[in-house]
Amino acid sequence: MLNPNKGLSRIQMDARVAGPLFMLSAGLLFTMLNVLIKLLGPDFRVWDIAFFRFFGSIVVLMAVFGRGRNLYRGHNIRLLIIRGCTGSVAFISLVAAIRLLPVSTALVIFYAFPAFSAVFSFLLYGEGIDKIEILYILLALVGVGILFDFQLEGGIFGQAVALNSAVFAGLTVTLVRSLRAYNGPVVIYLYFCTIGSLVTLPKFIQQPVFPSTPTEAAMILGIILTAVSAQLLMNQGFFYCRGWEGGVFMSAEVVFTGIAGIAFLHDPATWHFWAGGLLVAASVVVLNRLKANHTKTTKGASV
Repeated sequence: MLNPNKGLSRIQMDARVAGPLFMLSAGLLFTMLNVLIKLLGPDFRVWDIAFFRFFGSIVVLMAVFGRGRNLYRGHNIRLLIIRGCTGSVAFISLVAAIRLLPVSTALVIFYAFPAFSAVFSFLLYGEGIDKIEILYILLALVGVGILFDFQLEGGIFGQAVALNSAVFAGLTVTLVRSLRAYNGPVVIYLYFCTIGSLVTLPKFIQQPVFPSTPTEAAMILGIILTAVSAQLLMNQGFFYCRGWEGGVFMSAEVVFTGIAGIAFLHDPATWHFWAGGLLVAASVVVLNRLKANHTKTTKGASV
């Protein structure tokens, strides 16, 4: 039986490998989630998709991990609830920003969240960050901007909402990093899904939309399963890396999304994709090498 409070944490893994591996795997699954949402019919509103994702994830978590256990029994319940609230604000703000702005503008602003995570890590936990690490965070953000051919379009309100999503996402991943020390990835995600379900339920029940064909049902199920898998991998990844590091690794999602758009949605493979994608990938690789060197130095000093 899988233990939701421990997850994979008992497996001894090298943090230099495990952190990027979990985060990149999560990014790939989030890409699959994005494609499914993109392909789902226009009859489904944002609130419908969000509620199915959150409530469906609760059902899956309970079915797989909840036999004879109280999955809500976690460490620091207050912080788990706060993380659920901040994550819900980040998600709803991002969805609203996508509705108010061009998708490229909303996503580029959103992917500034690793920088905010670095700030919150310092303010809340005193975690420092080297100048060279700041440089590669900025290079990753520039790469995201190039990939999406970034132009600051749309109204100031939409831009403010997108920035709000980035701020709360940065705070959320910082809190996940703290919670992960004593809680398994299942417990953290369960609280997030519970808060998200409560937030989206009122809008959903006003005019609920349900799958009307087997294809739509399969896509909704795919959204639920990819969301669960991606979130659990991401939460587990924060056991091995700091919040802003995980955020930079997760920025590889934009590269995966670009590849999926080219392969499945017939998007053009422009020079923006190649230049931005290479810059993001290079930043991720270099930051991982810096992490590896830091780990070696720390181990050597402790001998």
